[in-house]
Amino acid sequence: MVSIRCYSLLMSVRVKHDRRRGYTRVSSKHQVTIPAEALAKAGLQVGDRLKVEARGRGQIVFIREGDPVERFAGALTGVYPAGYLDELRGEWS
Repeated sequence: MVSIRCYSLLMSVRVKHDRRRGYTRVSSKHQVTIPAEALAKAGLQVGDRLKVEARGRGQIVFIREGDPVERFAGALTGVYPAGYLDELRGEWS
């Protein structure tokens, strides 16, 4: 005897019928799908880390997290005398 289980997909059916551009729904798991057009306009890509902030009733803002290497690169320029770091690197060989 084979047992077959059926699961309701009501949430996915409702989302698929809402075809207005730029709209999405909040799922029962508090998830949303961001429309591809909005992602492209914001310059967001797969793998970007986002900070989420509530900006008032009905407003949520996503802010791309900055790359720490870009933020701090060059921050210690001038801390060491000229040639000092090259001398240290020479000790590694």
